Amino acid sequence: MTNVQSVFQRDLQGPVAGPNRRGAKRVAVIGAGACGLAAAKYLLEADFDVTVFEIGSQIGGMWCYKNDNGRSSAYRTLHINTSRGVTRFSDLDFDDRTQPFPDHFDMHRYLVQYADHFGVTPRIRFNSKVERVRPLFTPGQEAPRWRVDLADGSGQEFDAVIVATGHLTRPMEVPEFQAFTGEYLHSHHYKEPEPFVGKRVCVVGIGNSACDIASDVCVTSPRTVLVARSGVVILPKLMFGRAFTDITAQIQRPWIPRKLRQKITRFLVWLVHGDMTRLGFQKPTANTHVTSNATVVTDIAYRRIAVKPGITRVDGRTLQFADGTAEEFDTLIAATGYAIDLDFLPPEVVTLENNELDLYMRIVPPDWPGLFLMGFFNTDTALNMVFEHQARWVREVLLENAALPPAAEMKRAIAERKAWYASQYKHTARHTIEEEHVRYLGDLKRTLKAMVKRAAGALGKSRAA
Repeated sequence: MTNVQSVFQRDLQGPVAGPNRRGAKRVAVIGAGACGLAAAKYLLEADFDVTVFEIGSQIGGMWCYKNDNGRSSAYRTLHINTSRGVTRFSDLDFDDRTQPFPDHFDMHRYLVQYADHFGVTPRIRFNSKVERVRPLFTPGQEAPRWRVDLADGSGQEFDAVIVATGHLTRPMEVPEFQAFTGEYLHSHHYKEPEPFVGKRVCVVGIGNSACDIASDVCVTSPRTVLVARSGVVILPKLMFGRAFTDITAQIQRPWIPRKLRQKITRFLVWLVHGDMTRLGFQKPTANTHVTSNATVVTDIAYRRIAVKPGITRVDGRTLQFADGTAEEFDTLIAATGYAIDLDFLPPEVVTLENNELDLYMRIVPPDWPGLFLMGFFNTDTALNMVFEHQARWVREVLLENAALPPAAEMKRAIAERKAWYASQYKHTARHTIEEEHVRYLGDLKRTLKAMVKRAAGALGKSRAA
């Protein structure tokens, strides 16, 4: 286990702040991926009556390759970007078969083991598509109830609902690319390189999927172009024979200034890759979500992949680039990200505009008690640990050991958080949900402490009365 993980895991290993005084509330969890499983596990430990609704027939969400729920973006060669020590949940290690950087088979097997080990599996209703989640109360009303309606016409009422469907389910399309007359697909639908043998392929994007796919197809493609409109920091997988994320974990401490952490990380990347502009990339002009890849830099150096700055025009099969050149391609793959999809929630409950969610601590819609959204963020570390911190935070609220601030106070906090990240990161849809984990986990801890204090004060006043 790495040092940075232990810094934040100490908070996960402590006892629940108090007993479940209110009895077994009924809680629905939507989604049986890593986030939904963590939420269910933490609630079951506190004796909640939990039902998990999963649209497909298997556990694992995006880590279930060719998942029959149609929402997995996993491709055959997919590996997670963090080491197994950083990736694991706090209370269950990977089995001995797991690779140093788990692939999707490792991750799926691990999530199945996690669900079985903690008794979550019997609580899952598979092949259960949620059509609608609606409140059975008006804003501000105490003792809220929620109804979950399924596609088969059935429905149930719950005291609370946790949405853990993820934000990588609805591909974000680029309208201009519809003019391309060759083969066009979003990276969400890419699975393996064989269909692209002998084809000239252009991959648009510079995130993890874009780099993985470009490295995948370039081995058998006569021409592979990676379009990187923005500057990027590409983290290596290994440095000095160790996982790069294990090395940088040593500096991910709350007491080390943020800018110093960033400078050290970028210096280490420079030691491995050198000046990325010499490979055709632009220099980043603002903070971005980092990319991690083991092979793309080598593939570019070997000229298996060419880097272009951006597409200015699509004319049939011909793509014109911002550097003034033009080329003809057989296939265009858009690794252009995802739009958050919450079509089962009424728009008056959760407002979604420009891919932004107005959620207190990325979890709570202020006017609607009993509804929680977990996992709707990007961050700079493994997600499982962050899911656990969110789950514990939500659990304490549902146990009434922690009391949420008034709605007006939560809305002010949302606006302040949104403004801070907007001042730090590129103004793109992807970065509307960006969170730096050192800052975010510290804020979860701080707000939980304040909410526990608020709940204790309210309990003391009621007893005095």
